[in-house]
Amino acid sequence: MSACRGRWQTGDAMARILVATVPMTGHVRPMAALVRALADRGHALAWLAGPKFAPLVEASGAAFIVLEARLDWDDADVEAAFPVLRGRRGLARVRAQLDALFIAPAPLQCRALEAASATFRPDAVLADQAFMGAALLHEKAGLPWAGLGVSALGMPSVDTAPFGSALPPGRGARNRLLNALILRGLFAGTNAAWRRARAAAGLAPGRQMYFESFSPQLYLQPTVPGFEYPRCDLPPQVHFIGPLVLREPPRPQALPDWWADVEAARRDGRPVVLVTQGTLATDPRELIVPALRALAQEDLLVVATASPEGVAAALGGALPANARLAPFIAYPALLPLLSAVVSNGGYGGVQQALAQGLPLVVAGGSEEKPEIAARVAWSGAGLDLRSGRPAPSRLREAVRRVLREPAFTARARALAAEMAACDAPALGAALVERLAATGAPVLRAEAAAGGAALAAPLADMPRRSSS
Repeated sequence: MSACRGRWQTGDAMARILVATVPMTGHVRPMAALVRALADRGHALAWLAGPKFAPLVEASGAAFIVLEARLDWDDADVEAAFPVLRGRRGLARVRAQLDALFIAPAPLQCRALEAASATFRPDAVLADQAFMGAALLHEKAGLPWAGLGVSALGMPSVDTAPFGSALPPGRGARNRLLNALILRGLFAGTNAAWRRARAAAGLAPGRQMYFESFSPQLYLQPTVPGFEYPRCDLPPQVHFIGPLVLREPPRPQALPDWWADVEAARRDGRPVVLVTQGTLATDPRELIVPALRALAQEDLLVVATASPEGVAAALGGALPANARLAPFIAYPALLPLLSAVVSNGGYGGVQQALAQGLPLVVAGGSEEKPEIAARVAWSGAGLDLRSGRPAPSRLREAVRRVLREPAFTARARALAAEMAACDAPALGAALVERLAATGAPVLRAEAAAGGAALAAPLADMPRRSSS
């Protein structure tokens, strides 16, 4: 039985919600924003997560249930935990990651959820999209299940090319052909792995593709429609709620000793450009080093989130005079001072940049980052370099373009306005608590027709019977 810390039984709690995330920072932090909102609304929550996330889980208001060692890994060095990923790029990397990180652990995840459910007796499960044990548990036990997206929407559609192709949307025969070729052809091994996982959990293997294994009851996509490809066949349980950004409690925040240079550049009208590789694929030789070289002679200030020592070693010499580095910089302080962002396409970072109205240059080559980069280009809010290791000359020209061509900033600001109209934690919490109360699918049409009803107290909603 998994160890648990925290007290989850509160006499006046309105619903009991069991939360689960794979041990990846980019999955845990947006979930924490949603869990905090649910806790603030009076619900009792228990959360299965990796040991290093215990402080974040408990600060969100949930009881912490530690994932057993076989389900935990260090997301700062995924290749050490999963050597099969080494040397793989593009679709080969996506397939290997889906199989090793998300599908193979699913039966064991399901058993962990069953064990937690036996004690906690939840009204619903809330899991990030990669915690596939929740799909198995829902089918086995009928427990209501809400999924939280943490990346670009990957549901198959007649209006989009298949996920993993990083092609722009378009209707017609192309999509039918590519969906068959890629989702059932190139991803045949992934689908077979998913069938094996189902069988290992005691379910019939079935014919469902891995990319069809979304919650049929509620799926929360933490962005706005303006960023995601339009789909005439978008499932009715999918809700765009806006970016989920975890707001840290106010506390003194140490800023780098060069912070005055950022403020001076902003004051003088000199562009400030952030270069970031997020929390995965953090080898500075992929993007940070090429970007520093590309922009060394430009009349702007470059800020990069990376170890100065590690970058200097990768550069083979001193940092450029216009570069400033720190391992961590608080985004609430930094983003308002920026002119543009150069990113490797991490979903959360891209959403935060767009929420600030910042145009992007994206160089995404690993995991699903090419799909995110493609959406940045499609939305008009930036450029997709279509490479995870771009040449400095391409980087330099791309940064020049997003800084001098106002259309990119205009589109980024339009998306920022769309995002500002969303209260993602509140809307997501209202949708999850409706699922917990009724056990029935929560559909967009109902939400649009009765937005005020979604915010109604859970005590006023019809309750499903608990077993």
